Amino acid sequence: MKTLTLMLAALLAASPVLALDGKWTPAQVLEIDPGWLQDQGLELTPKQLWDAKRGTGLLTGAVKIGGCSGAFVSSAGLIVTNHHCLFPLIQEHSTPDRDLISDGFLARKRGEELAGSTLRVEIPRRFTDVSGEVLKTIPTGATPEQRMAAIEAQQKSLIQQCEQQPDTLCTVAVFDEGVSYTLIESMELRDVRLVYAPPRAIGEYGGEIDNWMWPRHTGDFAIARAYVGKDDKPADHGQDNKPYRPEFIFPISRDGVVAGDFVMLLGYPGVTYRSLLAEEMRERRERFFVRREELFGEWIEVLQQASEGDPAGVIAVAANVKSILNRHKNAQGQIAGLDRGNIVQKQLDADNAVAAWVRKHPQHTAALDARAGLRALLAEREQSWERDFLLNLIPMGVESVAGGIPPLPKTLYFGATLAHNAIEQTLDDAARAEGFSSSDQPKLRERLRREQQNYHAAADQQLLAALVRRALALPKEQRIASVDRHFGKLDQTAIEARIAELYGQTALLDAKVREQMLTENIDSLRARGDALLDFAIDWNQDLRALREREHQWASRSAIHRPIWRRAVRAQAGQPIAPDANGSLRISFAHIKGYVPRDGVRYTPFTTLSGALEKHTGIDPFDLPAAVRTASRTPGKRWLQADLNDLPINFLADGDTSGGNSGSPVVNAMGELVGINFDRVWENVAGDFGFNPALSRNISVDIRYLLWLLDRVEHADELLQELGVEREL
Repeated sequence: MKTLTLMLAALLAASPVLALDGKWTPAQVLEIDPGWLQDQGLELTPKQLWDAKRGTGLLTGAVKIGGCSGAFVSSAGLIVTNHHCLFPLIQEHSTPDRDLISDGFLARKRGEELAGSTLRVEIPRRFTDVSGEVLKTIPTGATPEQRMAAIEAQQKSLIQQCEQQPDTLCTVAVFDEGVSYTLIESMELRDVRLVYAPPRAIGEYGGEIDNWMWPRHTGDFAIARAYVGKDDKPADHGQDNKPYRPEFIFPISRDGVVAGDFVMLLGYPGVTYRSLLAEEMRERRERFFVRREELFGEWIEVLQQASEGDPAGVIAVAANVKSILNRHKNAQGQIAGLDRGNIVQKQLDADNAVAAWVRKHPQHTAALDARAGLRALLAEREQSWERDFLLNLIPMGVESVAGGIPPLPKTLYFGATLAHNAIEQTLDDAARAEGFSSSDQPKLRERLRREQQNYHAAADQQLLAALVRRALALPKEQRIASVDRHFGKLDQTAIEARIAELYGQTALLDAKVREQMLTENIDSLRARGDALLDFAIDWNQDLRALREREHQWASRSAIHRPIWRRAVRAQAGQPIAPDANGSLRISFAHIKGYVPRDGVRYTPFTTLSGALEKHTGIDPFDLPAAVRTASRTPGKRWLQADLNDLPINFLADGDTSGGNSGSPVVNAMGELVGINFDRVWENVAGDFGFNPALSRNISVDIRYLLWLLDRVEHADELLQELGVEREL
């Protein structure tokens, strides 16, 4: 291991520009030449970022919150993240009479802060390479399935041992399907409260028109506070709880940034596809994103039309609509970017270059068989692709659908989860699927309660009807048995009537009854005679069968992918950051604009003046009157000298992806200068590869947040806690 570390460090020193291309793990930070980082602008030492002996460092000031990233910014547990990351918490406390989504929220005293029912904060405490411990458990001569079973058993064992420590949440992160394994120890805080959220007209300024676009003028920020019990340990929400005191925080920068400045982005990017073969990238382009664009377009129309004119309904579907709109446009951007960059062909050329190199290096000959094996797996998966895509729309329990889309329709999610839970409870705790162990039951209950708040009857029924229609239109060899069994003999009108009847008779929407169902076995659930629940149970059987096939595919892929990736790294002669997997990463960058097309050059900052120019008084370009009034006398403290204006958003060439929403953007001294929230349109397909000319992330400038708290909200106590005084 020491030899590999020295080799990587030497390679990075020889080719320092590579450090800008990658989402680097904490351990890899120490493998980068410190002199090169200093030349880029870093004024801290790498050891201040990450202390390998302690397994911690400044990087752990970046936390995981609600599927996003965030940052501690005060010694009393204040966390800064994106408005869209705290949107479910904002929605949870919104009603037609108190619409926090539209009006925003500010707790001027701690007693006014609003608790979230399901929001959690994960704070990493230690990272340990356990690759050797995992791989040594594989029996000699094991089949792919036996090999995977041994790996999974060892992962569960490591997690079980790890979680014997008090107040510890553990997971084993897998890098590039088995190149390496890392045990991550975290502390999960369960009492998280809303402190500040701007009005939607600020937090979503520009709406879907500006989403993924530049120039942007969006105040996508919000503030929460994490609490612990009186004993300083994680606790459920309680009046006697006190603010959590983090070991590492990011002080607020008083000076901001200018073009060319060095910055770092820390966070938890979710999924990238850079380790895929060209053929697998083609499947993403021609199947996955195309089908997502089509399906999400239908869902958006259903949710918006079904809730139109119903204030409570609009609030109920708001978080789901927001999420799906984002993923819909993302799918469009992925398709456009893959085509624009000719990424599939470039990847094929790269794959062929690796194969040619392998033929000259006999020690890597197995990589050719690995490539062939991955291609064969893809061909096999594509035989049932459309069917599997529909089944995978419904998650089970607390798992998330890839890409972060919400579970819809809710009733099918509720029923399938109950069925899955009933079956898993018959197994030993260690053998249960992730999210269904005894210790997971509280989370499961909370997730079901939270999804109930997003339920809207008319929309849900229409979404189920749309799903049934799609399933019935599948080719004969890909039909879904449960759908055929319950709806196969009905025409369109009869399908909608039957669904209305099912919703009118089901107990799945009664939270108390549903919680009781979590304690029942399959026979008891069947005995209820609930037809919608019966359909969900049958659907779950189809989904469980798919999971078994996916497990077999994963077992074979976990043999081939690491072999191929090791050859890729050897041929490259330089370190490569692994694909994103939801674990803590850091990216290094500089503030910089870009040229999106011939004759057009984008500067790296947008300003308050630009936001005012966009203002039309009509959503989504309707700046609140308080902002427009304050803009007449903006003061000088938060203005950027070379712009003579208040900066709102800025660009950097950071390597980011989904999950980096809310990532702290810090300067060379580790001070917070911005909050990442998006990428530019030309970089949506950056999940497949880094293009230094176009790879730009978009962040909201911290000075915009401070200016709003100062000149608009007059939030003296909050500013003081952030270490900033109001401008008099």
